[in-house]
Amino acid sequence: MLFGREHEQAAVDALLAQARDGGAGALLLRGEAGIGKTALLDDAVARAGTAFRVIRASGVEYEAELPFAGLSLLLAPGLDRLDVLPGPQRRALEAAFGLGDAPVDPAAAPSAAAPPVALATAPADRLLVGLATLGLLAELAADRPLLCVLDDVQWLDRASLDALLLAARRLQAEGVALLLAARTEPGAPAERQLGLPEVWVTGLAEADATRLLTERAGPDLPAAVRDRLLAEAAGNPLALTELPVATGPQAHTAGGLPLTSRLLIAFHGQVTGLPPATQTLLLVAAAEESGELDVLLPAAAALGVGAEHLAPAEESGLVTVTPDRRIAFRHPLLRSAILQRAPHHQRLTVHRAVAGALPDGDRRTWHLALAATAPDAALADALERTAVRTGRRGGHGGAAAYERAARLTPDRDAATRRLVLAAEAATEEGELTRAEALADEAAGRTDSVLAHALLDHVRATAHFWRGSYPTAHRLLLDAALALGSDEAAAAAEAVEPAHAARMLFQAFHAAWYAGEEPVAEVLDRLAALPLAADDPVAPLARYLPAAVLPALGRPAAALPPAREAVEAARRAGAESPADLVQLCGATLILGRDEETVDLGGELVAEARAKGTLGVMPTLQFFLAEAELFHGRHADAELTATEALALAQDTGQHQWVSQLSALLAYSAALDGRTERCTELATTALATTGPQTAAPAAGRPWAHWALALLDLGQGRAAGAADRLHALTTGPQRHHVSATRAVPDLVEAAVRLGTPDRAAEAYERFARWTAAADRPWAEALRLRCQALLGPDELAEAAYRAALDLHATTHRPFEQARTALLYGEWLRRTRRRTDARPHLTAALETFDRLAAHPWSTRARTELSATGTPAPNPEASPALPNSLTPQELQIARLAAQGLTNRDIAAQLFLSPRTIAHHLYKAYPKLGITSRTALPTTL
Repeated sequence: MLFGREHEQAAVDALLAQARDGGAGALLLRGEAGIGKTALLDDAVARAGTAFRVIRASGVEYEAELPFAGLSLLLAPGLDRLDVLPGPQRRALEAAFGLGDAPVDPAAAPSAAAPPVALATAPADRLLVGLATLGLLAELAADRPLLCVLDDVQWLDRASLDALLLAARRLQAEGVALLLAARTEPGAPAERQLGLPEVWVTGLAEADATRLLTERAGPDLPAAVRDRLLAEAAGNPLALTELPVATGPQAHTAGGLPLTSRLLIAFHGQVTGLPPATQTLLLVAAAEESGELDVLLPAAAALGVGAEHLAPAEESGLVTVTPDRRIAFRHPLLRSAILQRAPHHQRLTVHRAVAGALPDGDRRTWHLALAATAPDAALADALERTAVRTGRRGGHGGAAAYERAARLTPDRDAATRRLVLAAEAATEEGELTRAEALADEAAGRTDSVLAHALLDHVRATAHFWRGSYPTAHRLLLDAALALGSDEAAAAAEAVEPAHAARMLFQAFHAAWYAGEEPVAEVLDRLAALPLAADDPVAPLARYLPAAVLPALGRPAAALPPAREAVEAARRAGAESPADLVQLCGATLILGRDEETVDLGGELVAEARAKGTLGVMPTLQFFLAEAELFHGRHADAELTATEALALAQDTGQHQWVSQLSALLAYSAALDGRTERCTELATTALATTGPQTAAPAAGRPWAHWALALLDLGQGRAAGAADRLHALTTGPQRHHVSATRAVPDLVEAAVRLGTPDRAAEAYERFARWTAAADRPWAEALRLRCQALLGPDELAEAAYRAALDLHATTHRPFEQARTALLYGEWLRRTRRRTDARPHLTAALETFDRLAAHPWSTRARTELSATGTPAPNPEASPALPNSLTPQELQIARLAAQGLTNRDIAAQLFLSPRTIAHHLYKAYPKLGITSRTALPTTL
């Protein structure tokens, strides 16, 4: 029975009811050591009863660096169901758990000279493992609700925690309740915000504390002792339970220590009273993370301790043996107490014994490393193989393994190489401070030009994520130059130009946010590289400068279709969508939106099929931009919405900002003011860790807010935002370039056309280089607005003629609206009406409500009553983006499981969304979807 926990129990009951009713959810219990979190977890399991399937695990301090250790223990009951998962997810989870991992050839280990990792993508396997976790949880909940319980989350390894958090964010209708508990004290890892609903578990009220103490210590406890215990415990249930029975006087002489320390002392006293052999067996159990008797007993036997020595600990209630033959401590803090009280030499001996009881593999290697006291070349090699496997599995912990391997490596040069690898791994794991410290240490040990170039890449990545784009650009540019320098060649360290090109591609990425001059500098260096024609990076290295220079106002050579560059890259060995992602973005910069739609759609489908999901937010951002420019607003919103969820799941802050801003623009189009403002605010506030620089989505966010102002007649606010956007340091960005026609309109409405003159001249040069009818139509519209007035009509007509050859209905309607307004102002009302009517019909069809209102007002001003907007039928526009996406796939004949695999959801969530979509569409089954959509 729990005292005084009605509030917490109500929160847990709500979570269980949600899962029981076919929903899903997660809840995190936070609090100090001993505050009652574990008791609440136990109570939740009891409350769930037999109606729920229960799986349970907990974090262990010694396994915090062992990737996927906690997740493998939690999901062990579902491993016989792996076949139901989509292939890429199944293979990622099998690799993470070591079920399908090929052995690592020492000769194949990284040399610290491989091409560097990308600046702004996430390893796909981590996302796939998280999605596989979601799928397996849903499968375990197929026949009855699932309660998933995780204690001591602060010690859960990072890879397991990330996978579970991703699954938690995507839970919708799986019948899964995810209940976690984390200790939160100064310095505890779980202080990190996990993004889950939380309940803070605090101390018991005095009356409840007194009841618990009386139940534990009995009614005859002297009043003075009782009052002192109540004061020292401060409502902490574990203190009220353990301090009264602690042996010796120490329980009542440590009042000046923090409560956790006093609890540890109390546990010390209880363990000290056990036989020495039992204490040794408990130390083995505390040091071994799984609690499996099949490991613990052989390890203990190597120390001269047998299974019979477990009995005193069981009789005292310190441990229990679970039905699946595992030792479970009465409280997680007891494990810490046992480890802390043991002398260092005894802990080393125990880790060595545990390693001896384990088969060859990463767990054995880690325990040997924990037992090592001197350099050991063979063990260092084994740790490096562990690090390589960790990287292949997409897990965190590779940096720790490389660093520990370096410390155990006798040879100085080999140790330095491993420190370089540790720094690179820490960068990929997002541990920027650790990466920089390792880079500094490694740099102080070597004069190698290659090593320093790679370490500069590590530092550049840290600067990039913190928003120091100029510094990141300079470090990457200098590193790329060093790779091909005479000094490197003299030291026999020069690398292929392709490696320098890859580093320059990343320098370009950093320079894009730093300004035009850094971009131009990178492009010049890239164009000068002596790349072989058959190198996979050569097509992009040649295409990128020619595509981007016009956006900088500089001349460039004419380019063939991007498809030719793609085919050349594939012939040369470019196999992954990540190899072609910048090519996809380059087509947008040059205004070849139709090529972006074609290439982006192809690469997104390829990434989806191959499971290379880390690059999908980038690709989908480019694709959504192109869809939006083409007037396919619903498609753009679908693409961007899915990409935003993926970016959030993988911690890609840059793309969270960019995609939020793009969705804000979509909301501005149809006048969803609150939604636009909310998304733009999110975009502007979303930056990377420790970042002080402007958010990556800033240009799109300001364009979105300006369009909202312009559509609602607030020309002054629009002009201010657009002038800053189109003349500022990021004026070369796609959104800044495409926003110039809006600036022209706003400035003309304010009677200050000169304010747009500079941006218009730049835009005119860009449209000439882009050589696209739609771009020239927009330039002509700007020319008509800017005057002179006697040339306006010819420009408007020429623009509309060009619009008719393209499919950009929104921009065509805006040109028609502006022309109609001009005709009405010149008293040609009859001539204005057909243009205003056409604009109104298009705006109504696109649900661009602010623009419909403007067109309707203008049409009425001509003396022709404007038709009232018709009530929207219960058709696709009434669906949420996710419902529409799912309904479209179902209309194509895909099963729920097929759709789930494509959208990285569970089949039950797919069924849930279809169930909600049918009544909105006025149908009762999926057979009617093809004709409805």
